[in-house]
Amino acid sequence: MVRHIVMWKLRNKADAGQIKARLEALNGAIPGLISLDVGIDFLASEQSADLVLVADLESRAALDHYQTHPEHQAVVPLIREAALSRSVVDYEL
Repeated sequence: MVRHIVMWKLRNKADAGQIKARLEALNGAIPGLISLDVGIDFLASEQSADLVLVADLESRAALDHYQTHPEHQAVVPLIREAALSRSVVDYEL
């Protein structure tokens, strides 16, 4: 099993709710995606990211499939437009 974590700093924090909803809609839509959770930061410190995604996938191959899946790719332009920065970590459980 693989855990995929992505954190974004957004240009406008008001976009976080829409992005969260679009990402959470991927639950159940992509084979190999076990679970996906999105959180919006409430602390708003200088070090904080504004939005985090934590996804568990069946395997590295499932992660590759998730990243190229049309449902995921449909959300990518929205996030790219909204994000100032992005950090990612992927690891095996």
